[in-house]
Formats: sequence, structure tokens, C-alpha cells
Amino acid sequence: MSTARPGPLSGCTIAVTAHRRADDLIAAFERRGAKVLHAPTLQIVPVADDHALLEATRRVIANPPDDVVVTTAVGFRGWIESADSAGLAADLLGTLEQSRILARGPKARGAIRAAGLVEHWSARSETTAEVVDWLRDQGVTGRKIVVQLHGLSDPALQDSLRAAGASVRGLEVYRWGPAPDPALVERTIGQIGAGAVDAVVHTSAPGAQAMLDSAALTGQYDALIAALKSGRVLNACVGPVTAGPFVNLGLEPLVPDRFRLGALIRIVTDRLTDDNARSIETEHGQLVIRGGAAVLDGVVLPLGPGPRAVLAALVAAGGDVVSRPALLAVLPGAEDVHAVEVTVNRLRTAIGKPELVRTVVRRGYRLAVETAGIPS
Repeated sequence: MSTARPGPLSGCTIAVTAHRRADDLIAAFERRGAKVLHAPTLQIVPVADDHALLEATRRVIANPPDDVVVTTAVGFRGWIESADSAGLAADLLGTLEQSRILARGPKARGAIRAAGLVEHWSARSETTAEVVDWLRDQGVTGRKIVVQLHGLSDPALQDSLRAAGASVRGLEVYRWGPAPDPALVERTIGQIGAGAVDAVVHTSAPGAQAMLDSAALTGQYDALIAALKSGRVLNACVGPVTAGPFVNLGLEPLVPDRFRLGALIRIVTDRLTDDNARSIETEHGQLVIRGGAAVLDGVVLPLGPGPRAVLAALVAAGGDVVSRPALLAVLPGAEDVHAVEVTVNRLRTAIGKPELVRTVVRRGYRLAVETAGIPS
């Protein structure tokens, strides 16, 4: 859990499910003032020192392929680094120079060029399926193809190339392993379901699916899906492939036009900044309700679940009076109206401006808003 600084996302809580390149996301959101919950749902397990990878590399050098499919930048870089550590880099690069290299997308293309090589073709959709379709259209009968596998590859795609007459070898550089801290993932899913998180951000389809699977295993699936469907939590994915597990459930995640981390960061920031659905102008400045805090006149006010629930109900009322029984209904675990009075006192203390929440005798409470005609 990270400490927020003032910025356009002050008061926002963002959950990041990524393992690889998570530091870039976290730093960017923190610079904008957000509090970040880092709960990787999977982890990349490198196999750079694996004897099997080195043996596969030697086989590629000894029996050069006609085509090499590069699916991920991290995988291709890891392959070259592994070869270098074994003294095979020069031989491997020389072999690849003679092959037709196909990139799954711009990131893979960048890694190819960083190694001093040039790709023959790159998929626009950033999917392995498009690469396979392109190869089949070109004709693969009798061709030797090496596919650099990513963490959750689809064997059916390789099988389709074999069915078209190609000889296909898969080369695994890394694989997905379980979450480093399953308990942290469980707690974070609980916070998402409870509405204490403003946005959850995903950078891989396996990671997104792993969050859904974890929710199902821990009995939180229905609450998670309800939160994502309600719009209370912004569900953002770096691209359509990553969004796939949610789209399959009928959900509509936020996806940037350009499938890059920078674009993802910008669109999440813009959407959270522009979302004033839970805000109101008060006599003490604009009040905005966020997942784990409130922001009053630009000042972030951390709130516990009870005070936040009461304040959210008062904001939703738009300055109208909210009865004690109605506030009791939104308080988690409360049993009588005395709990409402205690929570209101805690809320006033946390805000630092007790007069913002006004008592209306025998009726309940209301916010001091800048609206004429509201009874005191």
C-alpha cells in the first residue's frame, strides 16, 4: 500500500493487478496523488536458467527455422539474455538474421529491433491469432516455425499451423505462476466489492482471469461482479486481449485507443478526474467522495468505512435530510440508531469542519450545501 501525494487523483484508491511492469503503473498513479494497492494476481516465473531453454536454443541454432514468431518483448529479451549467459548469443542472433521474424505487436517489434534484428511483419491487433492467420495465408507447408511462447499460450494456434503443414516448435522463456500473496489478492478483491476502490487496472488477460478465479475461490465472485457492473469501480484494461475475460462475462471494461501503459494511465486519470457523480458543492468547498477517502476543497480526508458510508449517503441526498434509520441501513454491521450518532460524530471529527454535517432535530442529518431553500 502506497502513500498518496496531492494531485488530480488525490483521494482515489487504485488497485493494480499486474506483476510485470507494475512499478511503472504505481509510480505514475502515485505522482498524480492516488493511493495504490498492488495486488498481483499472478507472477512471472522466468526460466532463463532452465536447462531446457538452453537446449532448445541450441536446437534452434543447429536446425535454423524459416519463421520465428515473437509474442512478447519480455520473453524475447529473456531468450537473448539466456543465450548470452551461455555464450550462445552471437550464434542465436546470426541464426535469427536468416529467419523471417514475425512480431505479435509493437512491444515485441521494439525488442526485436533492440537486439539488432529487423522484423518481417507485425500484427496490428497484437494477437498471436493474427500472426497465425497471416502465416497460413502465406502458406506454411514444409516450413519450420519457432514460436516464442508467452505465459499463457494457446496450443490450438500451434496446432492450426501444424494442420496446415508446418513443423512447429514452442519455446518457453517464462510462465505464469500463482499470486505471490494470495491473502493480499483476497483482501483487495474484498475492497473492490465493498466499493472502497475507485479503479482496478489490468495489464494481461491471465492476470485479469486470475482475479476472477480468486474471487470465485474465496466466495467473493458475486460481490466483485456486482461492483464492476454497477460502475462504482472503474475497471480498466490495457487492451482488448486483456479485457477478454471481462467481455466474455458481458462486462465493458475501459480500454484506451492505443494499447500502451501510457495511454492506460491517461484514460484512467481522465475518467476519475472527470467523474463528479459523487460530488457536491458545499458551504466549505467542493466535496468529492472517493473509494477510501473524501476530498473537501482539495484536501484529502481519509475515512473509515462507517463515516464514508454516511457521508456518501448525505452527498447522494444532495442537501436533503437523511433520516437516522436510512443512515443505519448503510452502516456496515450497525444495529441501532445510536451507532449512527456515534458515526456522525466520528465523521465530523475526521472532516475537521463539524458544521458541514448538520443535525435536523427529530428528522436526521443533512449537508451544509450551497442551495437556497433547504430547511435548517
